Amino acid sequence: MRQLAAAALAFAYAGGAMAFAPAPSALPTARSANSMRSTGVSLAPQARPTVSLRKGRSALQMADTMEGRHLPKIIQGGMGVQVSSWKLAREVARAGELGVVSGTAMDVVLLRWLQDGDPGNLYRNALKSFPDQGMAQRFIDKYYVEGGKAAEKPYAPLQMWQLNASQALREACVLGNYCEIWLAKHEDDGSLVKSHKGEGLVGINCLTKIQLPTIESLYGAVLANADYVIMGAGIPMEVPGILDSLAKNEDTKLVIDVDGSGDVVHHAYFSPKTFWTASGMPELANEELKRPNFFPIVSSVLLAQAMLKRASGAGPTKGIQGFVIEMPTAGGHNAPPRGFKYDAEKKSHTLALNERGEPVYGPKDEVDLVKFKTAVKGLPFFMAGYYARPEKLQEVLAIGGQGIQVGTSFAFSKESGLEPNAKAEVLRQIQNGDLSIFTDPVASPTGFPFKVLELEDSLSVKGKYEERPRVCNLGYLRTPYTTPQGKVGYRCASEPVDDWVKKGGTVEATVGRKCLCNGLMANAGMPQVSPFKVAGQASRYVEEILITAGDDVNQC
Repeated sequence: MRQLAAAALAFAYAGGAMAFAPAPSALPTARSANSMRSTGVSLAPQARPTVSLRKGRSALQMADTMEGRHLPKIIQGGMGVQVSSWKLAREVARAGELGVVSGTAMDVVLLRWLQDGDPGNLYRNALKSFPDQGMAQRFIDKYYVEGGKAAEKPYAPLQMWQLNASQALREACVLGNYCEIWLAKHEDDGSLVKSHKGEGLVGINCLTKIQLPTIESLYGAVLANADYVIMGAGIPMEVPGILDSLAKNEDTKLVIDVDGSGDVVHHAYFSPKTFWTASGMPELANEELKRPNFFPIVSSVLLAQAMLKRASGAGPTKGIQGFVIEMPTAGGHNAPPRGFKYDAEKKSHTLALNERGEPVYGPKDEVDLVKFKTAVKGLPFFMAGYYARPEKLQEVLAIGGQGIQVGTSFAFSKESGLEPNAKAEVLRQIQNGDLSIFTDPVASPTGFPFKVLELEDSLSVKGKYEERPRVCNLGYLRTPYTTPQGKVGYRCASEPVDDWVKKGGTVEATVGRKCLCNGLMANAGMPQVSPFKVAGQASRYVEEILITAGDDVNQC
């Protein structure tokens, strides 16, 4: 077992020759704990798409810096909710590589940390550096609980995101993302994190599919001086231009997908001037900020070419400074196989599933790195998905890539934000090589395949998930849709079935759908107490974990 983030970084040095070594360490103290029972699960073989490494022209000579920021060889993958915590990102940044925090649901993460009493005064300390102390104090006054809330009490709710979000919700989002970046970029004494390469690099990872809080999430990161933004789970065409605007404190907008809207285009708007004026600090909109570098996550040469041609950013590369190529062996959301489309009613997609019910990837899903290198015209690129090994890093470097992105190896390190009891159980099973990953084609309401770690006492167990009372109280994966009255409503295939059907959805579309929002929040040790009870239980249901990992989990 490698519990230290430093062990996961070791092979980046000495040409990748340094081997991993077990590093026994105590797990961090948890704010809450879930009971875990041991289990043995066999790892079923899966076909893994390959990356063509044909010999071609000599490797590109990558620049050592990018606008004063050195280029890493290793990107620590962004894993939500708060699995890629600020502690993990800071440790990676100290080592001279790119530490990445999750930008998913950081408004709720900040709220729940404060409701848990903010152990160590960490987030309140970060908020002391925020440029608008009135805004920071309002949030603390509203949500902070001295000593932490009682375990049986639910966390305070936060309004779910929608078009024309309230000022209070925007503030929560900006503050949450600001804090996570600030904590990752600073030592405990408030000084900047340094590495042997210079100032430590910290980025943020956001999901393109979670559209409504995107701009506010990015703005919080920009205010905290984030070095990089990395985005996948969709095609982030508009993000480079949004980053351009936010760095100049200019108004910006994002097209929001609304089912059934036809030719009507909906936008989420954000105005820094309006935002700061509403908080009583209009002068803060006059400052120019540092623009983070932008790396979209792609799965094909064609997508990279399309982004370089049509993305909204300025300059010859459209505001893109590099790429992460993610293979379907990576954890979390995966791009679907070429031509695959989930069909809840006709079930036509079942023809493209293997005997375990997983999407089948084939030659069309492979990426030729020689072609990719030529297509991106010298921009750095990183490989992700089953690349957390010294020899794979060397292959990427030899072909002209900049490095690799590593997620799963970091997810179970001491510094990750994964709930400690779950982490300990996963590490115990890794010793025996007993863990199995299921690429679930229907679990995620996004429509993307989602990697689920098959673990007893988690929502990966069908019966356990089916007994969970359905509730939608976070709503990050809700889909906007046009109501019969022509208004915009919000629905999620993981919400209570009757609610979904009342909103025009079909019962078939709810089968197998899982509440990723609550499951991933529980992974971070912040499970919500449900308003409902499981049949036969006296106390209210407490949300349970749903862990994701890459296919290489047994090599952690």
